Amino acid sequence: MDILNNLMQGFATAATPINLLWALVGCTIGTAVGVLPGIGPATAVAMLLPITLKVDPTASMIFFAGIYYGAMYGGSTTSILLNTPGEAGSMVTAMEGNRMAKSGRAGAALATAAIGSFVAGTIATVVVTLFAPFIAVQAVKLGPPEYFLLMVLAFCTVSAVLGKSTLRGLTSLFIGLAMGLVGLDQISGHARYTAGVPELLDGLEVVLIAVGLFAVAEALYVVLYEGRVVETRNEMGKVHMTREEWRRSWPAWLRATVIGTPFGCIPAGGSEIPTFLSYATEKKLSKHQEEFGTTGAIEGVAGPEAANNAAITATLIPLLTLGIPTSNTTAILLGAFQNYGINPGPQLFDSNAALVWALIASLYIGNVMLLVLNLPMVGLWVKLLNIPKAPLYAGILIFATVGVYGMRQSAFDLLLLYVIGLLGVVMRRFDFPAAPVVVGMILGPLAEAQMRNAVAIGEGSFSVFVQRPVSLILLIVIVAVLVVPRLLRMRRRHRF
Repeated sequence: MDILNNLMQGFATAATPINLLWALVGCTIGTAVGVLPGIGPATAVAMLLPITLKVDPTASMIFFAGIYYGAMYGGSTTSILLNTPGEAGSMVTAMEGNRMAKSGRAGAALATAAIGSFVAGTIATVVVTLFAPFIAVQAVKLGPPEYFLLMVLAFCTVSAVLGKSTLRGLTSLFIGLAMGLVGLDQISGHARYTAGVPELLDGLEVVLIAVGLFAVAEALYVVLYEGRVVETRNEMGKVHMTREEWRRSWPAWLRATVIGTPFGCIPAGGSEIPTFLSYATEKKLSKHQEEFGTTGAIEGVAGPEAANNAAITATLIPLLTLGIPTSNTTAILLGAFQNYGINPGPQLFDSNAALVWALIASLYIGNVMLLVLNLPMVGLWVKLLNIPKAPLYAGILIFATVGVYGMRQSAFDLLLLYVIGLLGVVMRRFDFPAAPVVVGMILGPLAEAQMRNAVAIGEGSFSVFVQRPVSLILLIVIVAVLVVPRLLRMRRRHRF
């Protein structure tokens, strides 16, 4: 009953006119961001982070959440019509969806993607509602050793899961950890790595780093490396499904939700693995095997798209309850929380209950908004694909520059913004993931403080990390995350 009462209070907060407006604006921007090739939700949220200086915390988190899952809905449009997935989770949708579009069934593919996203997103939101408070209650019992190892687990999972190389991911992480050390030491008060620059005494701004690594780097990268790419688009018919297509779609939606939700809940989650698993499952169970890889099978669109949205929604569980981001966008959302002085984790459901439950309630509201935005209005979103890239990315650079300058009116911040942007271009060029940099920068100082507290509890001995059962289990999990994938790859090489 407590959960139901809290959720009703969350609906009362989320349903106020101003919060509904922020949710609608977020969903609209998110859908547009998903439709436009190359601009992911991480870029959009990073670019808009400066609004946290002016907007109420609850309203801005509802707004950012709307962008986050709105982009997942909109991403299917680009995947199906252009064969250009904006997010890694939409890659599998493009495989069958684009083939359906080429065979004149783009409308059915877009319809099953939108409705599947709604079904999976709603069910996953119910899971968040029911299980997030329980996980938070259990996590409250943890002490400094466990908190430190949870953050190390976050470092390892984000570094290993995001990107193609664990080594590159860890390199990005250490760059972020180094950035987190800049400024005054929390305990001694001594300046660290400031190079005598007064602006660095307060440390590096998370907003500035996120905007530089995602928004500025994205725009500069497109100009330098992708400016001459010409995209072709398939024609879109009426967005509807036949009775037979409904019959083939709904079991795929439900199966995919069951597959995708657990992957979002675990700290080593993400939407890439469940979408591939869902595709493989639908291909194996389908009675229309001949359509896969030829004219396009609707199950191959319905399943992966639902799995993607279920996983994306469920990533809020580790973010809210443990403070562990498992994707680029949740890493930036973590920064948005910290801009308000809010640390996601076990205490969040007690210290900021109103915000958390309003955010969860907004997921239900946002799913309904997105269904309306993506079915009747899909023709409008398709027209966004006609926007030339040059003015689009020029606008992103202008928006990012004005937003960062507005924070402190500092020319040094602008210089640093573009230096970080160039670093982001180099990282993208050589396949270094950007999310570990943000995670390392945000969680690094917190992990340092928890480690000092843990060693103090152990009277100067690091054995405290193996003496407590939960911390020992976390150590084993961390080793598994780093070692098991390498062992599996070695085993595959020996087989072939």
